[in-house]
Amino acid sequence: MSRLSRLTRPLLLLLPLAVLATACAAPGSAPAPDDESGQVVSIGVADASENYWNVYKEKAAAQGITVNFVNFTDYNQPNPALSQGQLQLNVFQHLQYLANYNVKNNDDLVPIGATAVYPLPLYSTKHTSVEQIPQGGQVVIPNDPTNQARALLVLQAGGLITLKGGGNSLSTPNDIEQGRVTVVPVDAAQTATNIQSVDAAIVNNNYATAAKLTEQQRIFADDPNSDSSKPYINAFVSRAADQNNPVYLQLAALYHDPDVEAAIRVDLGDTGVFKTNDVADLQATTVGIQDDIRQAGS
Repeated sequence: MSRLSRLTRPLLLLLPLAVLATACAAPGSAPAPDDESGQVVSIGVADASENYWNVYKEKAAAQGITVNFVNFTDYNQPNPALSQGQLQLNVFQHLQYLANYNVKNNDDLVPIGATAVYPLPLYSTKHTSVEQIPQGGQVVIPNDPTNQARALLVLQAGGLITLKGGGNSLSTPNDIEQGRVTVVPVDAAQTATNIQSVDAAIVNNNYATAAKLTEQQRIFADDPNSDSSKPYINAFVSRAADQNNPVYLQLAALYHDPDVEAAIRVDLGDTGVFKTNDVADLQATTVGIQDDIRQAGS
């Protein structure tokens, strides 16, 4: 679980959001959809104060749909709230986070629409490229399972390490076969604070923003269009029983209205890449991740 991620912002981010639980949820009271029209929909988000949601809400109203946003600051809460019927949709997580949640909780929440992928950056205050990082240099990465695996894939893409079998969204430091750097996992919140004492650090966007890390200090990031980034596509999520609800599918598609996308760019910047993978693809990817998680745990 998906700037994720500001995000998780949608999960960087993540993941985070995901990745990313920090405080208690602002619970709110989410009304159920109107039984006659089905046009009142409560959506759980982690950034309801962002202006782009106002643009989105106005667009939905123009289509006859009233959207009620329920804001959460604890990323552990939106999925249970959705599962329990307090929400009709949520949009805060990527597919990896969702798959982890489903397996851990024996749930079957499903993605019904893609939003965007937010690259996971490698920062350095000492070097201007990955090539400058010396043999035996130290690189700090987040130690939570979702971000740690993705960080390792970033380092591999940057030519700093090699992972067994090419790596995947469940890789750990034990899967490093070769590397010219020493990988140091720390709490995600400590990655930015350690950057001055190491050669480079993988830092989630929210922590990078708080630490005032700059674009010039970003020396590498994963390719949001690569296969390895697919588990980190953020998505609208519903209960399995509601996955074909036409109103919910309409709301998922509305995220890509040109005016909404433009407002998102203003609020979240240009680092994210919008995704429009079809629902079948999103769901197949999620099921595949869930199967991998179960196999790894067996």
